[in-house]
Amino acid sequence: MVFFIDPPYTAAGKKAGHRLYQYAQLNHEKLFQLASQMAGEFLMTYDESQAVKAWANLHRFDWQTVAMKNTHHAKMTELLVGRNLDWLSDRF
Repeated sequence: MVFFIDPPYTAAGKKAGHRLYQYAQLNHEKLFQLASQMAGEFLMTYDESQAVKAWANLHRFDWQTVAMKNTHHAKMTELLVGRNLDWLSDRF
């Protein structure tokens, strides 16, 4: 079993998550703590920020930046976070 976690992008103070979702309030630090206690594998997507990288490092998670496009087709990067992302580096 693998969990896919795609929280609203509000961790770095971004406003998009607040505009797009009715329930955008989230304790991101607590989400990382809960993920560290999960028995199964997981993959989280996150906006690229130092806070997210710090939480991932604190819980000894791997993180990798990946290219993406936003709604307006602007090129951006986001983070993938998981316990082990070796499979990702093998693909690129």
